Amino acid sequence: MKCTKPKKLALLFCLTAALASAALQGCGAKTPEDMLAQMQEFSTPDDTASIYLDKSWKTQEAPMDGWLIAASSREDNAVFLLQFIKNGPSSQAGSMEDVKDIIKTSYNLSGETKAEAPEVPGMTNVTAITGRMSVDSTNVDAYIVYGETDYAYYSMAYAADKMNDSKIASFKVSCSKFRESAPEVEDRTTTELTDTIRWFNASYAVLTDLNGWDYNRFAGLAANDDVMAMEQKSLEEWWSVTDRATADSTLDWILTEGHRDTFAEDMAYLEEAGIRDIAPNERSAFLLDQFQMTADEAQNYADMFGFYEQYGPDAIAGWDYCRAMNLMSFYYLAGYYTEQEALDKSLEIARTMQPLFESWDDLMSSYMRGYEYWAEESADERRALYEDLKTREDNPYSVDFKTELEKTW
Repeated sequence: MKCTKPKKLALLFCLTAALASAALQGCGAKTPEDMLAQMQEFSTPDDTASIYLDKSWKTQEAPMDGWLIAASSREDNAVFLLQFIKNGPSSQAGSMEDVKDIIKTSYNLSGETKAEAPEVPGMTNVTAITGRMSVDSTNVDAYIVYGETDYAYYSMAYAADKMNDSKIASFKVSCSKFRESAPEVEDRTTTELTDTIRWFNASYAVLTDLNGWDYNRFAGLAANDDVMAMEQKSLEEWWSVTDRATADSTLDWILTEGHRDTFAEDMAYLEEAGIRDIAPNERSAFLLDQFQMTADEAQNYADMFGFYEQYGPDAIAGWDYCRAMNLMSFYYLAGYYTEQEALDKSLEIARTMQPLFESWDDLMSSYMRGYEYWAEESADERRALYEDLKTREDNPYSVDFKTELEKTW
């Protein structure tokens, strides 16, 4: 199950072509209290987020229910608040960097300069920049704020023909009244995050993070009807799993055979063809000469044979076992396994795989080799993510690889 990169979103709102210097919601030497006295709350269509703006401002139609777009009465200044939900079927971005890339690409940002960020209640990792952006083919100044909550990533911006300190000060006051009313998400999961559950989660944390899910909860998402429908569709698309029977047969295949069997067969065949007698730096050329394959395929097989020489026929076993663990989380979310069944089976798999590896690094190296064999492309992006995960405050790999795995549910 691969994660997809966020698509470019069409960030549309109307501004007049005459973005001239005009009176703003908070110009002049006014105190924050004076500015707030002239403001009122403006909310997104779904009422999940709001900020304060001048009472004379008008909202404009937004393409997403979690977005707020408003303009001054003369339509010569505008504000947007864009919400990108983090998790679940409605997930719109996997990270803050994804959001920044979306804004930069959609608005053709240029001249970005770090700016003082406002205090935004309930929001963390708040940063701000100034720069130029393109709105309706018109280049304007912008002050853009980024931040996140547990529920979503946010980008909030003020756009005007010419930015000045009073406009930024006014918008900071607007941001100081930010309010989020995240909808309550049903979650049928009852298990607590013990070391054993952390171990389960860590075995597939790379993909969990790539998908924008939460590696600090079993299965990565809340278990509810919406997620169930999403996961059933995803399992059918990526695994041809449509019910408990196909779920069990797929799990049996990956545990008893998996890609490690075909890997061993492929490498044994290459060995019979004489590749072991060829110098490592000449093997891709040898394969191109002996078989009908592309240069990239030849290099990949040459690399795989090097792994085979170094680690043996089980060189990619970590790939199969990590995916088996991941499948149990998918099966639970899809409703094909109960929570207890998924946890019990995960424990069985974890106890089987744990003695086969010395550490998280050992397991994940095997996983990465398997990814490269299966995908026929570099795993460098996933390797970099694994290294990044280990530096985070909530590092999923902080749980001891050799921890005693026990039933805690």
